[in-house]
Amino acid sequence: VQLQASGGGLVQAGGSLRLSCAASGSIGSIYDMGWYRQAAGKQREVVAFITAYGSTDYRDSVKGRFTVSRDYARNTVYLKMNSLKPEDTAVYFCKAVVQPIDGPRRDYWGQGTLVTVSS
Repeated sequence: VQLQASGGGLVQAGGSLRLSCAASGSIGSIYDMGWYRQAAGKQREVVAFITAYGSTDYRDSVKGRFTVSRDYARNTVYLKMNSLKPEDTAVYFCKAVVQPIDGPRRDYWGQGTLVTVSS
């Protein structure tokens, strides 16, 4: 199972970006999918996640600005980020809880995509 993230880049404060993360490989079932971020010198933190049933949750600092969504047919999770702030600058990682066809259920991580918000 592999997760491939894309969509990061450089944007001015107030701008928008959309991140994508596609899961592929020997996938039996995918449960929660979500996004984390890690700013320079800081610990990784959860940003948003969406369950297999479509329930979502967000960290307080992004509520009302970020939207997580999911394409179940494409095994893909998205993060639409609006009204970006310099403090949103970080490497963003996607994570999926996956039951592979031939192994135990566990967490899988994407490679990270850099989001830089200039002031």
